[in-house]
Amino acid sequence: MKESQISRRCKTIVPFYVMDLLARAKALEAEGRSIIHMEVGEPDFVTPPPVIEAGKQALDSGRTGYTPATGIPELRHAVAEYYQTRYNISVPASRIIITPGASGALQLILAALINPGDELLLTDPGYPCNKNFVEFFSGVPVAVSVGPDSEYQLNSAMLEQHWSERTCGALVATPSNPTGTIVPKVEMAAIHETVTRRGGSLIVDEIYQGLIYDNPGYSALEISDEVMVINSFSKYFGMTGWRLGWLVVPEQFVDSIDCLAQNIFLSCSAPAQYAALASFRPENIEILEARRQEFKARRDFLLPALRELGFDIPVSPQGAFYLYANCANLTDDSFAFCYELLEAEGVAVTPGKDFGVNEPEHHLRFAYTTRIEVMEEAVNRIRRFLSR
Repeated sequence: MKESQISRRCKTIVPFYVMDLLARAKALEAEGRSIIHMEVGEPDFVTPPPVIEAGKQALDSGRTGYTPATGIPELRHAVAEYYQTRYNISVPASRIIITPGASGALQLILAALINPGDELLLTDPGYPCNKNFVEFFSGVPVAVSVGPDSEYQLNSAMLEQHWSERTCGALVATPSNPTGTIVPKVEMAAIHETVTRRGGSLIVDEIYQGLIYDNPGYSALEISDEVMVINSFSKYFGMTGWRLGWLVVPEQFVDSIDCLAQNIFLSCSAPAQYAALASFRPENIEILEARRQEFKARRDFLLPALRELGFDIPVSPQGAFYLYANCANLTDDSFAFCYELLEAEGVAVTPGKDFGVNEPEHHLRFAYTTRIEVMEEAVNRIRRFLSR
């Protein structure tokens, strides 16, 4: 095949830089080196036993065929009951679409919203795939630089400033990756008002919503039925490899999303869907809440430890399992810093280059997805590295 036959899209979409670093970390491990992984955003907890058992039962009972493109009715109803129980929100199951991970949910909603040339406002730093997915559908991602003054989040004033005649909407993530910060409920209401008044759509990424530590949290669905919400079974529910998420959309989008899902995915994994039904059982929620408290303890250890080492973390993260640290007083090249730290001390962290163009050379992301005693060793190794 000629190189020219590869689409221009493939040449413009950039990979996760951290994956090359992860590959190097794995190679060092294969050589016998001790590597502490704080680079990849995957919890170290396996899927809870009630969900695993439900998955086995689904396989044993032959639940291995196609399902409706929007998901099995039982799971859509279970998600609706979850919103009612946890947030006191009444969401009809008909508006809930089960998807192959949160990435599948984002692809569906962007395909339904974006026409060629439409602009979507999002944050920089932010999750890198968001920008890529907008471009997949011939849209134009408009990355708005955010920092400590707005707690690394978009706000209504920023939307007013950056909105154009081509803007079709905005995407916010709360809690966010890579910063772990949240959008306060009053600001979310202001964001929704601005987007609606401008004739656009608001997409809210809530995949880390269950992992909020200092307050009960909320869902943007409390503000309006017109908000489009993405969630996932990967983070709070611990089902990363099962590849399952969901999307909540206004009623008028359901048929279009159903049609898109039929054509793009056909259906989600049947065993994964039946396994996910166990996610909402009281005994499973008890396990998940204990894990949430463990993540909080990890944050409360690592945050002051990194600050003591000289990393600037001006905003304390309230959710997810990341710390986004400014390292400008330690290095002017965070990308090189990550590789040098890995080679010298066997600690793997993510360079800011993965999250946008807003001072990436001055930032690192630390994932506190490993045990505190392991992170204590990581801190000791980083201290030794910095003292050289």
